[in-house]
Amino acid sequence: MKRLLVGFIAAFAWVGGALADEAAVAKALSKIIPGLTQQDIAPTPVTGLYQVNAGARVFYVSADGRYIIQGEMVDLLNRENLTANALTNARKATLAKIDEKSMIIFPAKKAKHTITVFSDIDCGYCRKMHASLSDYTDAGITVRYLFFPRSGANTESYFKAVSVWCADDRNQALTDAKLSNKIENKTCEHPVDRHMQLAQQFGVTGTPAIIADDGTMVPGFVPAKQLLEHLSW
Repeated sequence: MKRLLVGFIAAFAWVGGALADEAAVAKALSKIIPGLTQQDIAPTPVTGLYQVNAGARVFYVSADGRYIIQGEMVDLLNRENLTANALTNARKATLAKIDEKSMIIFPAKKAKHTITVFSDIDCGYCRKMHASLSDYTDAGITVRYLFFPRSGANTESYFKAVSVWCADDRNQALTDAKLSNKIENKTCEHPVDRHMQLAQQFGVTGTPAIIADDGTMVPGFVPAKQLLEHLSW
């Protein structure tokens, strides 16, 4: 994140202190966030402050391009967390762009909800969640997995994720890896690195990290019954 902030500062220096609008902010940021457009920039209720949606991240920038603000904006009058709402919408939009072909999916028989889970094969609570997978699918919750080996790239957990993806039956291989430590070492073209980048965009720091179909994030293991209650609000 520190490196990202340094990049932001360098980009805003390019604005040159002139009064910025959505187009100018987007043009400056596009140098360090490829693909950012004017549609990703919006004014806030605070005069001179703009909201920036960068994938599943939300931050704020002053109109003159000098100041970056990270944190939550709360409307005290309406008792509304504007940043939380913006983050929910940003996550939902980012989820919609992820190809399901890059996920390992355990569908519910009668799907009511879909969750996307950043998971680490060697995470204890990830294994606990997977051990009760049928509780989720029986409750109407489709589970979509993305890999997030917390130990980082080119580690044992990372190579386990690659091996699972490269297996002939990925769903069974994931179950075997999580519940029985049975892993046949394999390699092929895989999306694990992309999954790790997505985890960073979503601000994932621990696993399992559950993203609900409405864009809310539920950190940590939540039993199926309690999760269904949350999803049904």
